[in-house]
Amino acid sequence: MRFRKHSHLEGQHAFLSPSVYHWINYDEEKLQYRWKSLRAALEGMEQHRFAAIAIEERSFQDDESQTLGLYINQCIQYRMHPEVVLYYSPNSFGTVDAISFRHRRLRISDLKTGVTRSSEHQLEVYAALFCLEYEVDPFSLRAIELRIYQDNRCRVYDGDPHIIRAIMDKIIHFDTIIDELRKEES
Repeated sequence: MRFRKHSHLEGQHAFLSPSVYHWINYDEEKLQYRWKSLRAALEGMEQHRFAAIAIEERSFQDDESQTLGLYINQCIQYRMHPEVVLYYSPNSFGTVDAISFRHRRLRISDLKTGVTRSSEHQLEVYAALFCLEYEVDPFSLRAIELRIYQDNRCRVYDGDPHIIRAIMDKIIHFDTIIDELRKEES
């Protein structure tokens, strides 16, 4: 048998993929819900990509009444850098939507394009990763400003250095445990 080549599809997954087979139990309503959720996630990725380019190019938006315009304009105003990877170890890293560190003030902003309620905890982890990577004591910071942009508004949280330090300690401790587990597997 000569199998057909579909090289243009290698590495991709269809919506009705065998590797994500749970759709076989869907009814039409669930199928539509999952399709719309996937499309919304893809649209969110596009909005993040657009925002990163706009911030890099300092392209202010005309409409700040919408989440995306507000996020972009404030990131430009605060001289933030978009899509920055914060790295502690192969076990602990992440890409922050936007970050700035000036005059001992750490600002971290997160653009949420979905409807799921967000939490400042994600931003606290980013702050901990920043402090670990750049060897910054969170107690030495003048301010830790955490911002979540969602539903056409911005929620601002003051990062607590005690919480950031506790997360840093947990990352260090858990990283050691994961490294030990990796060694045991080898």
